[in-house]
Amino acid sequence: MGHPKKIKPEDYRVREGHKVDLDRWPTTVDPAYDSEDQYKKMLDDHVSQLSDQQQRLYASNRHAVLLIFQAMDAAGKDGAIRHVMSGVNPQGCQVFSFKHPSASELQHDFLWRCTRDLPERGRIGIFNRSYYEEVLIARVHPEILRSEGLPDALESGKSVWKHRYRSIRNLEQHLHANGTRIIKFFLHLSCEEQRQRFLARIDEPEKNWKFSVADITERTFWSQYMTAYAECLAATSTDDAPWYVVPADDKENARLIVSRIIVDTFGALKMNYPRTSAKRRQELQSIRKQLAK
Repeated sequence: MGHPKKIKPEDYRVREGHKVDLDRWPTTVDPAYDSEDQYKKMLDDHVSQLSDQQQRLYASNRHAVLLIFQAMDAAGKDGAIRHVMSGVNPQGCQVFSFKHPSASELQHDFLWRCTRDLPERGRIGIFNRSYYEEVLIARVHPEILRSEGLPDALESGKSVWKHRYRSIRNLEQHLHANGTRIIKFFLHLSCEEQRQRFLARIDEPEKNWKFSVADITERTFWSQYMTAYAECLAATSTDDAPWYVVPADDKENARLIVSRIIVDTFGALKMNYPRTSAKRRQELQSIRKQLAK
């Protein structure tokens, strides 16, 4: 077994103000692991570090962390969340999935339904899809935008997307200023790999439940989605709330990249357990003597 390849988060980060051409971003890279055993060992190490960092996050109670996952169907969002967060205390972590908005949600601004579920200090929030759907699927399918009852003036040209990008940047800047650290992942899957995964969902009975005819319909809009993603990533990746484009054709390697980025982001927060004051230590020693009797 050779030494694992070093994962450099900056290799996958979208720089603020840079244009994005997803044809130039790979969907596969040389894996960081040489074998299945090495992959498991690396992931276990990342998960162990994340578990310790989550305890520090909760104890210090200074920050919240929001992880956002966006991708085309079958890119591995659920698997990445399940494997990477497997060692985290469920009491300190919540996962929310956002699908088509309800009739009630359509009566509010496009950020409303997601902001209700933002994590409080000391906790990790995970959005499996998010408010970014409102500049992705709503852009590819204009009928969704029309159902939101926006003023006609906003529905002309590209102005609606520019307004929404600005609203998203403002929200994320506000959250960062108030202690929430946001990490955004786009799992970059190739069209061919998606086709293979769809075939597996059909051929393997235990995966049949994952497949729907709507998945095939969405594939026909692949190029439109790539255009929407590229513009969205370029417009909303900032120093405070960066996007990471993670090659997703290799699920295991994608999980290692995601977990490394999360661990490094936590590490940069320099969290520590609260110090015990002299008065508190004296109080604890008094309690200890009572328990020792």
